[in-house]
Amino acid sequence: MRAFITGLGGTVLADKERGFLREAQPWGIILFGRNVAGADGVRRLVDDVRSTLGRDAPVLIDQEGGRVQRLGPPDWPAYPAGAAYGALYERDREAGLAAARLGARLIAADLTALGIDVDCMPIADVPVAGADPVVGDRAYGTQPDKVAAIAGAVAEGLMEGGVLPVLKHIPGHGRATADSHAGLPVVDTDRATLDATDFAAFRSLAALPLAMTAHVVFSAIDPLAPATVSATIVREVIRDSIGFQGLLMTDDISMGALSGSLGERAGAAIAAGCDLVLHCNGDLSEMLAVAAASPLLAGTAARRAANALAARRAPLPLDGAAARARFSSLMSGVRQRAQGYA
Repeated sequence: MRAFITGLGGTVLADKERGFLREAQPWGIILFGRNVAGADGVRRLVDDVRSTLGRDAPVLIDQEGGRVQRLGPPDWPAYPAGAAYGALYERDREAGLAAARLGARLIAADLTALGIDVDCMPIADVPVAGADPVVGDRAYGTQPDKVAAIAGAVAEGLMEGGVLPVLKHIPGHGRATADSHAGLPVVDTDRATLDATDFAAFRSLAALPLAMTAHVVFSAIDPLAPATVSATIVREVIRDSIGFQGLLMTDDISMGALSGSLGERAGAAIAAGCDLVLHCNGDLSEMLAVAAASPLLAGTAARRAANALAARRAPLPLDGAAARARFSSLMSGVRQRAQGYA
């Protein structure tokens, strides 16, 4: 296996993609809306990918709810944005945690029915006033302890449903004043404040098996490089201060926050200490460049990858109808409710 995760172009594997997967052997794949053509189509695509790779490769998706939901109506329920759990938590802490855990458990049931076994949530970003809205209502709140509590409940719900969570965006995207999809955010906040707020939200979640980096410059720590390609941030903040020892993947390296060729970006992320490079857009020419710059998965990175996959478990029993009714009841009084759970 090579140390990268790749996107795909469409709802079925093209012949060139099939050849690419066989040759390049990415650790896993990630799906987006462009890959979705009903439940049967997703299952066929997932089965085809794993058959092509010759192993039970991880299949990832971003299925948070709200604005970030690759699977949606009419084939799947719409789930609320993270802020809805935060609003309920403010009224009733235990109800907010129960709803977050149950919502994630229901998402896991949707995903495992398709063969998808990794979901890129929870978010532990802590937004502040004036920050870019790219996080916005995806966040669970603005206090680190509250964010960590809800994120922990979400992670538990996913894992109970047989889906691995990916903690994001470590060490924090909440203060970013630019959308890293389009440009490079620079955060000038002092280290002590970051430790007490942004980084603090991730510390109690450090035992989770996977995490995704933030393409954000923290000028008080490394004024030149965003976290994804900063050896200082990866070593001193993510690994040492936060204490995350799991499998660390980049955010999508084709995003506008990073500079250089795709191969240069991939190489810089690995050199900084990331274990896996994530490339999402399904452009085969870019996929080839990323694969060429991604090393074989070996050493500590391979151990972390094995530990992450070892955390996968069979879903616990679930009465789906009763669980969805309970979720609707919990969320019924929350203003930020999703279609289907009003």
